[in-house]
Amino acid sequence: MAVTDTDEDYLLPCGRGLDRVWERLDAVQNGSGDAHETSCPHCRTARESLLGLRAATRELIDEPAPEPPDLFGRIMSAVRAELRRGATLELVTPHPGTVAVSEQAAAVVLRYAADSVPGVRARRCRMRVVGIGPGGESIVHISLSIAVPVLGDGIPGLVPRVRERVTAAASAQTGLLVGRLDISIVDVYQEGAR
Repeated sequence: MAVTDTDEDYLLPCGRGLDRVWERLDAVQNGSGDAHETSCPHCRTARESLLGLRAATRELIDEPAPEPPDLFGRIMSAVRAELRRGATLELVTPHPGTVAVSEQAAAVVLRYAADSVPGVRARRCRMRVVGIGPGGESIVHISLSIAVPVLGDGIPGLVPRVRERVTAAASAQTGLLVGRLDISIVDVYQEGAR
């Protein structure tokens, strides 16, 4: 099987190269073509196709496509989403290498773990990497704010359960080691109100 060189001219059935037809396009249009160019049906067909291509290209250049509606808004939404993701955390996997996950994604897992404690509603979760553990995992300091029921009789018992669940979720579901976990009760709510 032969390999065709892409720089090689494409030959028409008459033996003329398509590059030559392209180069002589204007000359033939102005009536200064040679006898072959003016009488050959293969060259004439190629010329007509090339003229159509040139006209379509000019039309595209002369009339650029209109800007999509709300282009600026879509760009800014993408920028805001990227900023909200926050920094990335390196997670250790059983396979060679690491996986990077956004702090926002890890915070969702930790807020969900806090929400799993009856009566607790997670509010905000922030974290920062403070070191690397013995297995290569990221050690993080976490600040978690929660809301608790106003008439709850077990508020003192809620915080240790939240601490236990968040620490377990950090290790089991994200592969992060908790260096420090600060839990703040920032709101109280009435049962039945969300």
